[in-house]
Amino acid sequence: MKKTLLLITFFAINNFAYSQKDKVDFAIKNLMEKNKIVGLQLSVIKNNQIVKTSSYGFSNIQDNIKVDNQTLFPINSITKVFTGVAIMQLVESGKLNLEEPISKYLDSLPKTWQNITIKQIATHISGIPDVLDNDGNLITENDEISLKKIKELPVDFNAGEEFRYNQTNYLLLGKVIEKISGKSFEKFISENQFERAEMKNSAKTGLVDFFDIVKHSVRGYSYFRNGKLTNVYEPIPISLRPAGGISSTATEIAKWIIALQNHKLINEQNLKALWTPTTLNNGKTIGMNNFLNGYSIGFNMVLRDEKPIVGSMGGVRSAFFIYPKNNISIVILTNLQGSHPENFIEEIANLYINDK
Repeated sequence: MKKTLLLITFFAINNFAYSQKDKVDFAIKNLMEKNKIVGLQLSVIKNNQIVKTSSYGFSNIQDNIKVDNQTLFPINSITKVFTGVAIMQLVESGKLNLEEPISKYLDSLPKTWQNITIKQIATHISGIPDVLDNDGNLITENDEISLKKIKELPVDFNAGEEFRYNQTNYLLLGKVIEKISGKSFEKFISENQFERAEMKNSAKTGLVDFFDIVKHSVRGYSYFRNGKLTNVYEPIPISLRPAGGISSTATEIAKWIIALQNHKLINEQNLKALWTPTTLNNGKTIGMNNFLNGYSIGFNMVLRDEKPIVGSMGGVRSAFFIYPKNNISIVILTNLQGSHPENFIEEIANLYINDK
């Protein structure tokens, strides 16, 4: 009798595991079909353990190469959370104060920038003009000339008056990290985050862009040009690598999230500060839109009583959401610009959150 009960329990547990796996895979494949996504990686964290890592679709359609769990994806602006953590690591070591002006750390800044604080820059309420134009291109092809031209422009608004996401803020933070640490941004991130989180592929690859040859990496695609699937051209200048230069895998991003929450990267107090939403001078909390209604140092936030979220998006094609109250995190990386996984990532999260 006991043996029979054990067998029934064993099969019930295994059937549940298989049904859960099938349910998630089925949902991902439907979402890929609906959004015409070429290739995708998924990683799921539950109670600070990776419970699922899967790959779907094609890394490279031209050569019929499928995505696998080691395929590297450019994570674009998800890089900003690494920059945010780097800033907090410097705070933790006593080398940086968020409330001090950037002029304490960088020279040759316009007079209108000098009293803007590190925190205002890190939370996109600085008012400093964007180094990219309306089409997402550098004002000029030369990094230094672009920054020089930006310095000649008036500020977009007084610091703290508005929220306006832009790339100049994280270009400047990269320079602050290099000035204080005495190391290149890439080396500082590699030593203090990639190595601590055991992100071996990310560490080996370093900071890259469209022109770099990266083995075992995806090709980027989009439907932006006349609704037809095309390759994507996306150069990232060296000065903007702190804003969008990391390539990684869903599994390694998941490892980083676990290391962050286990305080291997920064302590509990600084993690709380990292995830505190910014407020404008009038006391209002602000974010990217009505759903992503908060922003902290490098992180987007969904501020709500039930299932609040801390997360990040990159290149309108990759995202991760952390649900601190539910002990669930979902990482989705795709190679399709315009796939907007932040719009459907909750469908996958709910399969785990609602699973009792």
